[in-house]
Formats: sequence, structure tokens, C-alpha cells
Amino acid sequence: MKAVLSVFGVDQVGIVSKVTALLAEHGFNILDISQTIVGNYFTMIVIVEHEDDGFKLEDVVDSYTELGESLGLDIRMQHAALFDRMHHI
Repeated sequence: MKAVLSVFGVDQVGIVSKVTALLAEHGFNILDISQTIVGNYFTMIVIVEHEDDGFKLEDVVDSYTELGESLGLDIRMQHAALFDRMHHI
């Protein structure tokens, strides 16, 4: 199962470390990652994969929302297929 994680907000120390630690805790493998800082704003998109066919993304999505709230960031995770459909012209 592939998923897309997006992170947006004011730049601060430790964003990448905290987000990737949570991904590892949930058993995700990072397939691709891109981050940019424009002015004082941080943006990161991470493509991840989970090898467990029975894994349910819905079971962990709240963890990323809560992490975002604790850091003052907008962190969202969704299935890659849904992300692709939403952004296909």
C-alpha cells in the first residue's frame, strides 16, 4: 500500500526528524521525499509504502494530524491512488 504524506507550515528545527520517526514507527518505507523552504515556510511531500497488505491507513492517520497540531503544521496522509485521482487532469 502506497501513501502520500504532505507537510506545510512555518519552518522549525526537527520537522523532518519527527515526521520520519513516526513513519518508521508505523513501519513505512520512504520511496521518495521532497522538501522546500521558501522564505520561512516549510513544505514536504513524502511517498511511502507499507508492505503489510492488511495495514489500514485509517488506523494511523490521526497520529500524523496530532503531530502536526503539536508542531503547528498541517500534516495530511492519504492513499496514493486517491491523491493521484485528485490531481489528475
